[in-house]
Amino acid sequence: MQSSLRLGLAGLGTVGASVIRLLNTHADILSLRCGRPIVLRGVAARDRTRDRGIDLSHVNWFQDPVKLAESPDIDVFVELIGGSSGPAEASVRAALNAGKHVVTANKALLARHGVELAALAEKRGVSLNFEAAVAGGIPIIKTLREALAGNQVKRVYGILNGTCNYILTRMEREKLSFETCLKAAQDLGYAEADPTFDIGGFDTAHKLALLTSLAFGSEINVDAIMINGITGITLADIEAADELGYKIKLLGIAEITETGIEQRVHPTMVPKASAIARIDGVLNAVAVDADFVGELILVGPGAGGNATASSVVSDIADVARGTALSAMMGRPAGHMVPYRKNDVGRLQSGYYVRLSVYDRPGALAAIATRMAERGISLESIVQRSRAPRADAPDVSNRSNPQPVILITYETSEAAMNEALDLIHRDGNVSEAPHFIRIEQL
Repeated sequence: MQSSLRLGLAGLGTVGASVIRLLNTHADILSLRCGRPIVLRGVAARDRTRDRGIDLSHVNWFQDPVKLAESPDIDVFVELIGGSSGPAEASVRAALNAGKHVVTANKALLARHGVELAALAEKRGVSLNFEAAVAGGIPIIKTLREALAGNQVKRVYGILNGTCNYILTRMEREKLSFETCLKAAQDLGYAEADPTFDIGGFDTAHKLALLTSLAFGSEINVDAIMINGITGITLADIEAADELGYKIKLLGIAEITETGIEQRVHPTMVPKASAIARIDGVLNAVAVDADFVGELILVGPGAGGNATASSVVSDIADVARGTALSAMMGRPAGHMVPYRKNDVGRLQSGYYVRLSVYDRPGALAAIATRMAERGISLESIVQRSRAPRADAPDVSNRSNPQPVILITYETSEAAMNEALDLIHRDGNVSEAPHFIRIEQL
């Protein structure tokens, strides 16, 4: 049996502690599967006194993760600090420069610096593995980089944030408001005290940027992603979707077209019968459309200590076996193609539009006219009556706005934005129109 593989681990939060527990629990079987023992030689974290439920008495403690990354006593540096810069970036760069293999779960770091770090890893002849950075315990990185190496991927999409999926699922099943479900997610630890990164769609965008690069061989470009979160989704939208035969999911979608790459994150109405519509709660799902294999969909826990630790240890095992790829993104960094962005205005889909229309003659006709002027055909118009509030001011011809739902046939994003801007400026609605794309996945 070969000599042991020596690890240094920085970041002892939920995932870091779970990685250590997994390594301890399955030390014997990992040794057999990898052909060598895997041993933890050093750790780095801010608080040495905190009780994490694991025995760290036998490992060296480093206050500075950079010093751990450079230590001659380790072969692999495991970065679980998080963040796109600061100690995480500094320690990963230090480890690569020192000729250490790196395993990370840091999507934000890779979304911003992935191409540069990949080139550095190749230059130093070491691997940079990141299975845990996208979709937790789902092995989507290996699937795209290795299992589908003989395929041309045309599209990749999925539910990449468990917090958002949990909120939307609770709203649908229990008829609760967005605010109530967000509070429940925070109470259960699914959402942070400041949940903006999750519910704003930014977490999904970082993950999608990595999937896009793996799928299409392009340079990583998180800034090219159109991002809309779920903060505008109301219970009325959830109920309307149900009546129309849809569910609302926050999706990350990347597709390669003749004119470039399209990346977008937004709430989406998907048919109830589709596979993606059945993914509820905190689960994640990633679907891949490829030319030879067709469509694959992988489902599993997208977060949590144990699920993420499973992916981290999978990467460590690859290094131990000597099977880790030197090309982080499935091809050498110098052969990644420049990112060419598709014009999102060309995006074609059907749309659900929610309007709050003033109850006065000609208002609906004027709205339909604006749609027609931009070549948008309406599949249906649903007007829902709403009783006037007792405290509503009596403003002639402008009081008591009524909810109206429009369903359009397929049209372009540009045409829809132009029409809704005109409708808002015409003054027939009491607030900015709200729309959700309809995808026939």
